[in-house]
Amino acid sequence: MINFNVPPYVDTAMNYIRECVENQKICGDGAYTKKCSEWIEKRTGTAKCLLTTSCTHATELAALLADVKPGDEIIMPAYTFVSTADAFVLRGATPVFVDIRPDTMNIDEKLIEAAITEKTRAIVPVHYAGVACEMDAIMDIAKRHHLFVIEDAAQGMMASYKGKALGTIGDFGCFSFHETKNYSMGEGGALLIREEKDVEEAEIIREKGTNRSKFFRGQIDKYTWVNYGSSYLPSDMNAAYLYAQLEVADKINDARLACWNRYKENLTPLAESGKLTLPTVPEGCVHNAHMFYVKVKDIEERTRFIDYLKVNGVYSVFHYIPLHTAPAGLKFGRFHGEDKYTTKESERLARLPMYYGLTLEQVDYICGIVKKFFDEN
Repeated sequence: MINFNVPPYVDTAMNYIRECVENQKICGDGAYTKKCSEWIEKRTGTAKCLLTTSCTHATELAALLADVKPGDEIIMPAYTFVSTADAFVLRGATPVFVDIRPDTMNIDEKLIEAAITEKTRAIVPVHYAGVACEMDAIMDIAKRHHLFVIEDAAQGMMASYKGKALGTIGDFGCFSFHETKNYSMGEGGALLIREEKDVEEAEIIREKGTNRSKFFRGQIDKYTWVNYGSSYLPSDMNAAYLYAQLEVADKINDARLACWNRYKENLTPLAESGKLTLPTVPEGCVHNAHMFYVKVKDIEERTRFIDYLKVNGVYSVFHYIPLHTAPAGLKFGRFHGEDKYTTKESERLARLPMYYGLTLEQVDYICGIVKKFFDEN
């Protein structure tokens, strides 16, 4: 069986984890946490990167920094993971879902402005599959309406929009380092902060409402409770596991892109014959091969397709159930406008195996099974 996902691993990780244990520093904000944060800051150009225990917590932290309150409205796509909405629902806000573009599965930037009300606090674009949303248009709308932009870049590490790293364009950006992501620390994430003025408050909230970060930098002689907060610090052992991958980040990225390009090369004839649809990467977007998906005719064909692949030794999955159709989505949020594409396109999409360590020979085999499915159907 060819697995759908295998968590990334680099041999030096165990040495780094052992070092944490031997130095008796396994809690948060140790040497490897700092190394990871500095690497991300240098690579993306963000003012500050703070590692967190998850992308969920990074988004919660962003919601706190944006001072999201009960009664506020947050515009986002319904085609996303539950954490995108949960972070704001926890603050008492209402997710306002708008339709997606069928080409990228991202929020349709042309529909955002009509969903804005006097209660709107922020726009949350989700960069699906590491392919950027149309950020120029989104930032223009946010500026004119005085809204925060919080980028859900959970899948966007090493991807960019018009030369800018995803997660650095809006006020705040959120990365995921879950085991299913291109770079992983098991469970983990990061908050990217664009403006220096927001850094101190973010550090305080992340450190349980204390000014402990300033104490460790020697800026104060003792630390104390100064604001509300929570505990968003990951273990330094998790950061050590991640840092081993960041040291070879380009190697990992290149390997994934090679597999992505091989999928596209092999499956383009099927797309040209109208049997399936392949991912679209708009001009100005540099993706990171986070996933390779195909879209088939409808949900019935997708079910047969996934079952067929499994019988032939290939594990494939579909993705999100649109949030506005879920019980919690009906309870906490609302859909603005027409659901023209969100549900229909989500029911067509199937993800093929993609991970660091997948070989081109395995990709060729998978594509052969895909072709065989359409030959037999």
